[in-house]
Amino acid sequence: MATSSDKFLSTPPTIPPLDPDRVSLFEQAGLTVKPLEPLGVEIYGADVRTRLPQPVIDALEVEMAHRGFIVFKHQTDLSADELVEASTWWGAGEIHSTHGVHPATPGMNRDVFRCSNDNRYGILGVGPQWHNDGSFEAATFSHSAYYMARAPEQGGGTHFAHQGAAFDVLPEEKQAFWERLVSVNSASGVSHPVVHTHPISGRKSVWLHLGMTGAVIERLPEDRRPIDELQQDPASTDQLRLLNEDEMKQLFNDYNDLLNASFEKGYGIRYHYDTGDLLYIDNWALAHRAAPEAHMSAEEQGLRIMDRVTVKSRQNLAPHFGLPQYINLAGPHPFNRDGVWKTGGVGFRWKDDIPMQN
Repeated sequence: MATSSDKFLSTPPTIPPLDPDRVSLFEQAGLTVKPLEPLGVEIYGADVRTRLPQPVIDALEVEMAHRGFIVFKHQTDLSADELVEASTWWGAGEIHSTHGVHPATPGMNRDVFRCSNDNRYGILGVGPQWHNDGSFEAATFSHSAYYMARAPEQGGGTHFAHQGAAFDVLPEEKQAFWERLVSVNSASGVSHPVVHTHPISGRKSVWLHLGMTGAVIERLPEDRRPIDELQQDPASTDQLRLLNEDEMKQLFNDYNDLLNASFEKGYGIRYHYDTGDLLYIDNWALAHRAAPEAHMSAEEQGLRIMDRVTVKSRQNLAPHFGLPQYINLAGPHPFNRDGVWKTGGVGFRWKDDIPMQN
């Protein structure tokens, strides 16, 4: 029987191994690094209450860009302030917070977003579908921290998919089509390319928010210039069109299938936390979603408490083709009449039977 993953290439995706020179640098700093398969890196011997040497931080940031995430093991009993301070090691070196504060947040620290499967301890139901954090921002977060203050006894982890490797397994015609697309966030009007080039790894990487997208704009394929030239040339409205409802559903289902296929195809991992895990993702390289067990009750799984911190990016994730970074979805549009143009926090509903809280 054919599966959704059959629509993608059978060529094994590439997740780079740990760089030997960087491994040597880590070892000199007293760290032990263990690559996970097929992506991610566990780090032993660190105490993030003490800042690591800057060359080590820089090298870890490069490894995150290539392998998606790192996990500092055995970081038990971090305070909110200690978690926030360690998170300033990455990206622009500043925290970028856009959320409310749950009453159970330690010290009511506004930079900590506390999630739980018990509403007495944190926000419920966060992130059930594939997404990247902060997709409603122009300078969408460069990195996110996930600190497992308490791991549930029966499990409840996070799924991760490498978006550079995901682009590689797309058929060439879909690669070409997706490179001509720009999404518009339904809540903020911010626009992002559906395929971008990662600023550190240099890899073409897919990017689409399945829960808050109100429009997708296509640059018509008649213009055959290379994408780097197209990005420098503002497009006129006769070179652009909106995807219609059927095309949007196809795109979103293809994207969802692409990331779902990551486990079988070798560019995804179902990560299971231990209490005290401090996991950092490169939010421009990695999509994620909460495992279904993470949303099961504390009575079923055991109490789960996770703190998230998000980091300011050094740059905007700017759209292609001279399109503006912000587009007013509440106003009229000059594109084709059958195109989807939807404002509001929920965005375009590509499936009616699944939760979309991201």
